[in-house]
Amino acid sequence: MKRLFLLLIGTLGISTAFAQGEAYREEELSINPYIDGSLTNPVSGDAESLVILIQGSGPTDRNGNQPMKKSDFSKKISRQLAENGIASFRYDKRIFKMDALRINEEDLRFEDFIEDAVNVLEYFRKEDRYKRIIIAGHSQGSLVGILSARERADAFISLAGAGQTLDKMIVEQVGKQAPDLKESMQESFNKLKERGKVEDYNPMLQSVFRPETQPFLASWIKYDPVEEISKLNIPVLIINGSRDLQIEPKEAEMLNAALPESKLVIIENMNHVFREIKDEDALYNFKSYSEPNRPLHPELLPVMIEFINGLNQ
Repeated sequence: MKRLFLLLIGTLGISTAFAQGEAYREEELSINPYIDGSLTNPVSGDAESLVILIQGSGPTDRNGNQPMKKSDFSKKISRQLAENGIASFRYDKRIFKMDALRINEEDLRFEDFIEDAVNVLEYFRKEDRYKRIIIAGHSQGSLVGILSARERADAFISLAGAGQTLDKMIVEQVGKQAPDLKESMQESFNKLKERGKVEDYNPMLQSVFRPETQPFLASWIKYDPVEEISKLNIPVLIINGSRDLQIEPKEAEMLNAALPESKLVIIENMNHVFREIKDEDALYNFKSYSEPNRPLHPELLPVMIEFINGLNQ
C-alpha cells in the first residue's frame, strides 16, 4: 500500500512552490519514488526549451551541493536560464533515497543513474509541454547524459565531462599525487574489469576499492565516454574550464575529437563548479566549492543560451 502511494505521488507530480523573484517560478516534482526535483520556468511560462541537469559524482543534490560543499551552481544555472526564457529540471541523485527505499550500497549500479535520467526525459516527453529537451550533464553526469540522450534528447551539453574511462582518470590522478601507488592501482582496476571484483588490492587503496563500492565501479568503468559520444547524432556542446582541477580541458578536447561536429568551448579561468578563478593556488580554487554567494563565471550562461537558442533556427 505504501509503495502504491509513492507511485501515485510520482505519477501526479505533486507539490508546487513559487519563487519570490520576478524572473522565474519553481515547482517541486516527484517523477517516481527515486527522483525528486525542481522544475524552473520563466514567470511567463512561455519556454520552448527544457534543460535537464544531471549532477556529478558523489552525494550531489539537485542544486549541485554535497555535505560540507555548498556552491549552488546547479540552482544558479537553472534560475539564470529561466531569466533568459529557458526552462530546466534539476533533481537529487537517487543516493539520497537509498535509506528510505532500502537500497544497499553494493546494489547500486551506474545504470541506475542512466535509468533515472531516461525516466526524467520520458516524463517530460509524455507531458509534451516543451518543443525541445536538452540533456546537460556535469562531470559524472556528462557520461550519464551521453548514454541517456541518444535517440531521446534533442541536444546534449557536456559540462566538465571526462573523455577517458574512470579507471584511466583515477590512475592518472593517483600517478600525479602518489606515483608509488600508480602501478598497483592499475593492476587492481585491470582485475576489476576482468573479474568484476578485486580482493588483493593494496590496503592504501581501500577508499577506492572497498568491497561495497566495487560493483558500482565495475559498472561505471565499462563505458568509454569517447566511444559513446561518437554515437550521438544530435547537436552537442562541450564546455570545460581552464581552471578545472578535476577535469582538465584535454578531456573536453578528447570528446570533441570523437565527435568533430560538436562545438567545443574552453572558458578561461573557469573551475569545476563554474566560478571564475584567476589565482593559480589550488586551495583558493577549492575554496569556491563552498561559496554559494560567489557568482557563476560570466561566460558560462551566454555560451549555453546561444547554443540552446540556436536549436530554434
